[in-house]
Amino acid sequence: MCVICGCSTGTPGAVHQHSHDHSHGSDPAHAHHHDHGDLHYGQGPARVSVPGMSQARAIRLEADVLGANQRIADANRAHFAGHGVIAYNLVSSPGSGKTTLLCATIEALKVRAPGLPVGVIEGDQQTTNDADRIRATGAPAIQINTGKGCHLDAPMIAEAFARLPLHGHHHHHGHDHAHAADPSLLMIENVGNLVCPAMWDLGERAKIAILSVTEGEDKPIKYPDMFAAARLMVLTKVDLLPHLDFDVAQCIAFAQRVNPDIEVLLVSARTGVGMDAWLDWLLQDLA
Repeated sequence: MCVICGCSTGTPGAVHQHSHDHSHGSDPAHAHHHDHGDLHYGQGPARVSVPGMSQARAIRLEADVLGANQRIADANRAHFAGHGVIAYNLVSSPGSGKTTLLCATIEALKVRAPGLPVGVIEGDQQTTNDADRIRATGAPAIQINTGKGCHLDAPMIAEAFARLPLHGHHHHHGHDHAHAADPSLLMIENVGNLVCPAMWDLGERAKIAILSVTEGEDKPIKYPDMFAAARLMVLTKVDLLPHLDFDVAQCIAFAQRVNPDIEVLLVSARTGVGMDAWLDWLLQDLA
């Protein structure tokens, strides 16, 4: 759980598809596969083991920290709505191609929706490399460096959004819905991490899990909380499939096992394959 030790193992409210067999004794670390000596530290009530901390205390601490974050996330969501902004939270491991996909998306939107204002918030532990790549497309971007932090949180997004031009875009007052005819798009690229960002609401419309075909088709069941929290899984770098042993159908089946409602798109930002369907998905809420 990253509110304590830097790694998250739970998404509040997520539906988990596995079952628990507690017939093997009271030690949750040995509840499964004890014949092989495997250890399972995520089977207790807190779904995490922290040295020197009880399960009950871990649960209380998570509830306090995430509760404070949720209040700001809800305010962000209302703020975005007031500005006519649709926000998406892109989550993935490092190197999945998030920034490459974002750059290609911004360029494609110049043709597909030339009047659409787009802004980007970039999250990394260090450097402004990704924000610089976004700015080179002409789109405004704010870099958030988290230091030792493993995820973006709602207060960070609130501060970054205030610095984007989108913040001045058609603020909604009272019953004036004029902004609805001219919305804007905010893309949040989270810190590369398939674990911790799953549990942090930023005020986004949806989480989009980016998974490259170079990573292996079992990632959705290895990191189920992230894919359970996502509305869409985008499989990237599909132009490399002829050179890999990646099983697309198996990957989709694994994702649907942890999230039966997840949508799936196959995209290559390099060749343009699947980009039209990706833009269709993004623009559906902006219509």
